[in-house]
Amino acid sequence: MLRGIAAGAVERGQVLATPGSISAHAAFTADITPLSEEQGGADVASGDRLQFCSRAAAVWGAVTLPDGTDVVRPLHGAEVTVTLEAPVALKRVSPSPSAITIVLPAPGP
Repeated sequence: MLRGIAAGAVERGQVLATPGSISAHAAFTADITPLSEEQGGADVASGDRLQFCSRAAAVWGAVTLPDGTDVVRPLHGAEVTVTLEAPVALKRVSPSPSAITIVLPAPGP
């Protein structure tokens, strides 16, 4: 609870922050390196729909690879653009391997 705020005025998933310190983003670029296959990594292709987790938020997004790149294989890196299905509160921070976790869907039959 927040002093001076009615209980119904706050919804689950809202972010409390100093004004101007963060903003909602529906797209971002990132350097990614999928885990090894032994660790559960898989190929990532343009258009793949993945789940992105940042702190308590989990939202689906589509990956766009750079021109000339068909797929990013496990343990190989690339700079990708991610378009999220819903905006998420993000702030630019120095590179941190735990800043955003990408959950790959289980391989199909």
